[in-house]
Amino acid sequence: MEVPKSLIARLEDAARKAATYSYCPYSKFPVGAAVLADGGEIFSGCNIENASFGLTTCAERTAIFQAVSNGFRRIAAVVLYTPTSRPVSPCGACRQVIQEFGPDARVMSICNGSGRIETTIQSLLPEAFGPHDLDESLHLEDDDGR
Repeated sequence: MEVPKSLIARLEDAARKAATYSYCPYSKFPVGAAVLADGGEIFSGCNIENASFGLTTCAERTAIFQAVSNGFRRIAAVVLYTPTSRPVSPCGACRQVIQEFGPDARVMSICNGSGRIETTIQSLLPEAFGPHDLDESLHLEDDDGR
């Protein structure tokens, strides 16, 4: 899906605003994200840390889960914002979640500097494991031929 520049600007604004709500007392690294659902709706999220570090949730996943919890199952674009001098790419876990809900999604990373990353989830996570892999395994016969 081609995303109009005016919509990209709205996504960028939403991602920047979401970063202001970040809960990051441990890393001190606020992150905001915004996703564009296939219906044109925008959902945002921030990173939310936890003293048990493994329970921390990234901004991209928060935004995607917002979209999913509002009934959307496909995303067309993700914008990631960090208040840094250079853009930061989504982590591996976020790449996998983006792929699940937006296998053709456009991914953009922006920052306070002039740099930007514009790519696709297919470029960031080639040969990704996805629902199609599970569909195939569900049709495999067990040893009894069932």
